[in-house]
Amino acid sequence: MLYLTVKRETLISRLYLFPWNPGQIQAVEQQEKSHGSSRFLISRPEQSFKLNSSFRLNIPCSTAINPQRIHFIQRDTTPSFFKAIVKMTGVDIEMELFSDDERTVWKEIVSRDEYVTDTRSTSAVSGAGRPAESSLTGSPEQQLHSVRTEFVIRVSGPVLNELLDRLLQHTVINQEEMESVKVIAERTEKARDIIDMVLRKGTESCSRMINLLGELDPCLYTELQINSVGVPT
Repeated sequence: MLYLTVKRETLISRLYLFPWNPGQIQAVEQQEKSHGSSRFLISRPEQSFKLNSSFRLNIPCSTAINPQRIHFIQRDTTPSFFKAIVKMTGVDIEMELFSDDERTVWKEIVSRDEYVTDTRSTSAVSGAGRPAESSLTGSPEQQLHSVRTEFVIRVSGPVLNELLDRLLQHTVINQEEMESVKVIAERTEKARDIIDMVLRKGTESCSRMINLLGELDPCLYTELQINSVGVPT
């Protein structure tokens, strides 16, 4: 989870790193909202992080990042986060997360066009995308179509493979369609083919995919702000 706050000419970013926990997500959202911060939707790592691993964050344009490392563990208290200070607002923010062995496990760029600072306020970020507490409306096709780009960017490889199997299980796609997509090596191309294939199949298929995504990746489901609809899975 990434939150940004602007205070005068300083951009403060907080990148939370913790295992999936709905209660902690809600606690973080309430805490950050009280501080006037805005949440940015970010891509998910290609592979799940292992518990008890440690990670280091690098932001080239930052003047300070604390702590230097975070251990990825289950916590009953407020989750750990990296706090980075960027003195120049209005610049693209490049973020890179490194594992114990200094391999890159996640990268993100928050474009300067994605946030607009309000210099009249001491703590404000506007135009940062949809509020986290809102939800999409409309038909299942409209919902999937509206989150198509974000889905392609953020969904992980393991979730895509499991989603393919579940779509086949529920006869949303057939064996030939599944095999034609499963051989695609590039994650974003595979994600694009899956969502486009389902979109062409109509309301019930889109409803199935929305519900399956909620089961397979509740965090992404929440971030996309799509609504569970009445087709049993």
